[in-house]
Amino acid sequence: MSPPRILLLGADGQVGWELRRALLPLGEVLPLNRTQADLWDVPALRAVLDRTRPQCIVNAAAYTAVDKAETEPELAQRINAAAPGLLAAWAAEHNAMLVHYSTDYVFDGAKPAPYVETDPPNPQSAYGRSKLAGEQAITASGCRHLMLRTSWVYAAHGGNFAKTMLKLAAERDSLRVIADQFGAPTSAELIADTTALMLQRLRTDPALAAQASGLYHLTAQGSTSWHGYAQFVIAAAAARGLPLRCAPEAVQPITTADYPLPAPRPANSRLDCTKLQTTFNLFLPPWQTQVQRLIDELPL
Repeated sequence: MSPPRILLLGADGQVGWELRRALLPLGEVLPLNRTQADLWDVPALRAVLDRTRPQCIVNAAAYTAVDKAETEPELAQRINAAAPGLLAAWAAEHNAMLVHYSTDYVFDGAKPAPYVETDPPNPQSAYGRSKLAGEQAITASGCRHLMLRTSWVYAAHGGNFAKTMLKLAAERDSLRVIADQFGAPTSAELIADTTALMLQRLRTDPALAAQASGLYHLTAQGSTSWHGYAQFVIAAAAARGLPLRCAPEAVQPITTADYPLPAPRPANSRLDCTKLQTTFNLFLPPWQTQVQRLIDELPL
């Protein structure tokens, strides 16, 4: 069996950057960034597909400006719904596999327990509605697909919540962080590595490939609040000897109402990943594991 040609969209983003590495053992990877394949330009995107003719499309590109989407919902819909719909239609027409990433924002966050894949979506933001529309377009196309919902994504490169907390903790004696939103910090590295493992299992197990197409939740295990996340990061950094002014106990809990934003956030972003772990026989580690690695790799 010859290695597949894999078209990677959004190759410069947090998840896309890690996918560049993780997908390399699986085939010929064609990484394209936004200047090379902009999801806003749907006709040009079709031309890219016709030119490259991939056997697998991995879409790590998206409109992710959650608050800005409230004032430009049409653009969010075009990038997060119309473009994935085109990718799915092309994949169905050419018997290609589509991997697409979605979000906890398709839920309203009111459920007290972790969300499973069959829970009814109820997005409360323009961003969430655009991502749900993308999911629906992919499902309706009938293409072979892995649709992976995730949440609280961070990466070792670029900016992220953990680095922001450490920067502020080095400058201030105390911090105020939201304590009534819950989820699992999930590294882009974990998302990319799990994606590659899933694709490899599908390639080598025809029986699995025949029935595993569909929607899965993919996050690190366990949960915390943004407040608990900040305390963990600061405590881990202090244990490494990083110079900080703010101690973990000086991180003060606040409510979502204390920090209003244009787009509502789900109070509960916890996603149950049992389906993915059972179907693909994979273990997803606790969120603390890779956050600790992030801290351990920071320069002293």
